[in-house]
Amino acid sequence: RDFCLSRGLGDVYKRQYQRRVRGRFHPLRSMASEHTSPKSSLATYDPTQVALLKEKCILINEKDQSLGEISKKKCHLMENINKGFLHRAFSVFLFNSSGSLLLQQRAREKITFPSMWTNTCCSHPLYVASELEETDQIGVKRAAQRKLQHELGIPIEDVPIQDIKFLTRIHYKSESGGIWGEHEIDYILFIQKDVRVQINPNEVSDYKYVSQSELKEFMESGKSNGVTFTPWFSLVVEHFLKDWWKDLSHVEDHRDMRIHKL
Repeated sequence: RDFCLSRGLGDVYKRQYQRRVRGRFHPLRSMASEHTSPKSSLATYDPTQVALLKEKCILINEKDQSLGEISKKKCHLMENINKGFLHRAFSVFLFNSSGSLLLQQRAREKITFPSMWTNTCCSHPLYVASELEETDQIGVKRAAQRKLQHELGIPIEDVPIQDIKFLTRIHYKSESGGIWGEHEIDYILFIQKDVRVQINPNEVSDYKYVSQSELKEFMESGKSNGVTFTPWFSLVVEHFLKDWWKDLSHVEDHRDMRIHKL
């Protein structure tokens, strides 16, 4: 009897221990703890970039019609992107008077696509009256002026509205690091101006001007030396840039109002 009682208590203690072990090391719980939630993981990012996640972007449908405001954080989380969340964006391609394209390397502090090379400036119009205005894409162009100054220190007077040429829109989706991503209708804007540049190191780690042949060589060599390029820039290069670039003086002839789903 004593033996049975001892064995019974032993079984109880054994089961209690196993439950404690399973509770502490359960594989599913362990995986969940390793996959840190976006909220808690913000502590690992640059605080200046985290503060920018509070900005209000423009939530849209696939026809590029505004549906209201959405925080930059919410519209860049893959869990929301996979539910269909879509926002408005723009990509600036700025050329100097010699026809060379200004590229930037995104700072390593960036939350999405850090350290990647890309076109001159890529960002989002905000949900504010001046950047919501849709006539002649003026809201997006104002946003482009704002971000060219913020990221590259280009004075607004160097890039007046009338010199910002809208060409088309692309709709694309891409993941960045698992938690984050992009799902945008991206307005493609061309500018040909000689400008002053003073980069913001929290946004841009490097920049350079390239000719068409230099860009081709840069992107081809990147495949072997670890240089990476943003998905939207790669899509524009693949589908549009060559024809537009060789016709800079008449680039508005290539303008269309379509939304190209890539």
